[in-house]
Amino acid sequence: MKTRSTSRAVRTPGGLSVRLDLRALIVVGLLLAAACAAGVALIGTGDAKIPASDVLRTLAGNGTAYQDFIVNELRLPRVLVGLLVGASLGLGGALFQSVSRNPLGSPDVLGLSQGSTAGALVVIVLMSGSATQVTLGALIGGLATGLAVYLLAWKQGVHGYRLVLVGIGVNAVMTAVNGYLLTKADLVDAARAVVWMTGSLNGRDWDQVWPLLAMGAALVPLVLVNARGLRMTEMGDDVSNALGVRVQRVRLVLVVSAVLLTAAATAAAGPVGFVALTAPQLARRLTRSPGPNLVPSLCMGAVLLVAADWASQRVFGADQLPVGVVTGVLGGGYLLWLLVAERRAGRI
Repeated sequence: MKTRSTSRAVRTPGGLSVRLDLRALIVVGLLLAAACAAGVALIGTGDAKIPASDVLRTLAGNGTAYQDFIVNELRLPRVLVGLLVGASLGLGGALFQSVSRNPLGSPDVLGLSQGSTAGALVVIVLMSGSATQVTLGALIGGLATGLAVYLLAWKQGVHGYRLVLVGIGVNAVMTAVNGYLLTKADLVDAARAVVWMTGSLNGRDWDQVWPLLAMGAALVPLVLVNARGLRMTEMGDDVSNALGVRVQRVRLVLVVSAVLLTAAATAAAGPVGFVALTAPQLARRLTRSPGPNLVPSLCMGAVLLVAADWASQRVFGADQLPVGVVTGVLGGGYLLWLLVAERRAGRI
């Protein structure tokens, strides 16, 4: 069955022709609206419930002093961290899946989340560090793990399945390291470490918002500038090189960007599982568009994480679950479905 193309060519004043995918634009718009709606709903959720109209009025600066404190000081930073972490994971997952040309190529599978966890555990268990030091340790652990995976996967360039296989091996090693660190911890540090490893937005404030915002402001434009080269690499290295794309340079820039996004997100909220795996796949199914789908994946990640956090507070009542538990349950089921679908298609 043939599908009707929704792409349109738009000519700029400078004479350049830009092709826009109308369906993808509509999907991005709807996802942005869903993310904003979920954020407003999440701000109004809690022991002190606030109607959506009052939330919007308070965000516009017209709320009472009580509402201003609840909305702007307590809940807005948590929602912004959720949106930024979800967006970072969604974009990072899309980059890894595009570079590896494999739907399983996500930070959860490639060991980056476990690497960040190892960095945080070193600070918690061996140094009894502060929250800021734990964040820094998670960031360093994620970067070091990403560098190790890239170097181990290098053989006249980095190729998809080699990257995934090396990542799975590194993931297993880092999981063992994390288990060892937990056995060396005393009871208080072990409890603190387990809470961090679950992945949660509880207690997040403006101190987590600004680093994530700065990282996104620096990396998202860099990724989008290289998006054309990434799309062309999907035709194969030989064809891409013939068309003038510096394949290994593009991959290096995008892999480093994906590692930084993932490490920053993990440092801010802990290892929130499976958002990076599911967001790009769901975005691709909505847009029905080939290629990386970077912006839709970014928006989908933000929607998924904020919606999961809202569900963790509303569905389970007083027994609120960390958002990492909710995403882990949903993402685990999605992973099983994806493996079955890939096997039926004869790709694994």
